[in-house]
Amino acid sequence: MIECIIPVPYDYVRENVDVRLTTDLIEVYFKEVRFASHKRQHGEIGQLETNPDHLPDNHRLYLDHNPENNRKWAETIGPSMTQIVSHILEMNVEKKALNSLSTLRNIAKKYPNEEIEKATETLLKISTNPTVSVFKSVVERNKKKKQTKKTDINRPRTTSADYGFVRGAKYFGRDTK
Repeated sequence: MIECIIPVPYDYVRENVDVRLTTDLIEVYFKEVRFASHKRQHGEIGQLETNPDHLPDNHRLYLDHNPENNRKWAETIGPSMTQIVSHILEMNVEKKALNSLSTLRNIAKKYPNEEIEKATETLLKISTNPTVSVFKSVVERNKKKKQTKKTDINRPRTTSADYGFVRGAKYFGRDTK
């Protein structure tokens, strides 16, 4: 039995599979059923090639996490988000920019696109160097304002006559003031 690394879908990792090699093709079988076929690499020993279809969904999303896809995502939100994403990509090294944009996208998943666009507009008004941390604080502040407005609407109106001691002056030993 020869052990080697063969590119297979993640469902078959650590399974015993049969491999059929030809001069141009690698075929992988599990219980006599072919589930993967790859063009054979004739490069360096240990050379790897990954088929994105074989990756779990969260890993495939990571492969798609590049500047171009982040710009496309920003366009679906609105012009202010597009401007902020472009700024982040231009002002940072690519790896740092992609990490920041990943955080930005995770924050954006929690809110409707309209709220995110409104927060980015606010961010562009208040900051010449917009960052994800400032964006997060703007989004959270907008959320608190929205919740405060909802509670104010639901709170019953009180008049000045409604305030005072609940038990009254007699309870405290005073009949009159």
